[in-house]
Amino acid sequence: MKPRILVSTTSFQDTPGPHHEMLAETGWEVVKARGPLSEADTRSFVGDIDGYICGDDAITRSVLQQASPRLKVLSKYGIGVDKIDVAAATEMGIPLLFTPGVNHTTVAEHTFLLLLALEKHLLFHTDSTRQGGWDRRTGREILGKTIGIVGMGRIGKEVAVRARAFGMQPIGYDVYWDQDFATKHGVERCQDMRDLFPRVDYLSLHTNLTSETRELICAETIKLLKPDAILLNCARGEIIHTADVAEALRSGALRGYGTDVLDEEPPSENHPLTHLPNCLVTPHIGSRTRESVQRQAVAAVTNLINAMRGEPPLAQVNPEVAVQRVVE
Repeated sequence: MKPRILVSTTSFQDTPGPHHEMLAETGWEVVKARGPLSEADTRSFVGDIDGYICGDDAITRSVLQQASPRLKVLSKYGIGVDKIDVAAATEMGIPLLFTPGVNHTTVAEHTFLLLLALEKHLLFHTDSTRQGGWDRRTGREILGKTIGIVGMGRIGKEVAVRARAFGMQPIGYDVYWDQDFATKHGVERCQDMRDLFPRVDYLSLHTNLTSETRELICAETIKLLKPDAILLNCARGEIIHTADVAEALRSGALRGYGTDVLDEEPPSENHPLTHLPNCLVTPHIGSRTRESVQRQAVAAVTNLINAMRGEPPLAQVNPEVAVQRVVE
């Protein structure tokens, strides 16, 4: 019987590239779903699959129990695994693979898309001209401004490089600090995140979602920011307290919020952030460029194929779980 592979990520499916040929050449049966899938929807697909290329589906312990014992390889298309019960996958002996280092430039570019769109009132101006108007608002330069970067991993570093190109001053916070990079690119280190907040004109979030970073940006921390600060989030929606940020935007405690992520994706019709004039939301497409998708998809397929053949994957979240040969 041919191995059965579930692919749920839409950008993987919708973007041309060599990843399609790589998967087809295996001769395995491929089942497609349009994610991100809820827990219930994920459960309905996983009962009879051997491998799974997933996006941001809800892969809970219950889902993995439903998939077990047949599921042998879980290949995450991307780097964020906060929607996956990693402990459960590890307990069940399921290798969880992922694709670091493929989308950092694209996400950094998207960060500046959000920032410039807010500072130049892009949507107001384009909406005006499309409606036959010529209304104008005065924007602001980002030259000479200070941008605080929470999370100085690959994406945070790319944001710092671009900030320097715009003539900005980047300051950063990360538990794991690359001093060589910081020295080369003139990035000042803040030892305490709370010391960073009052100094920045823009605060950009590029940290993982953990128990420590969940709702990091809330009423208490917003008070530490300048009253005209802009918040940027190309990380995870749960890093902010949604209600607190919405209230800060309404009251003027925050001048603007540009985000590619929400705590609820897709959002409900009455989501607190999607109807505010000083909030710019894009539908989690910060890493969705043709170049990035192809890199990410090729890495995800390579991980899947290698693991199914009992060979080392490119990157594994739970390396303590040995990959087992499933096919010749």
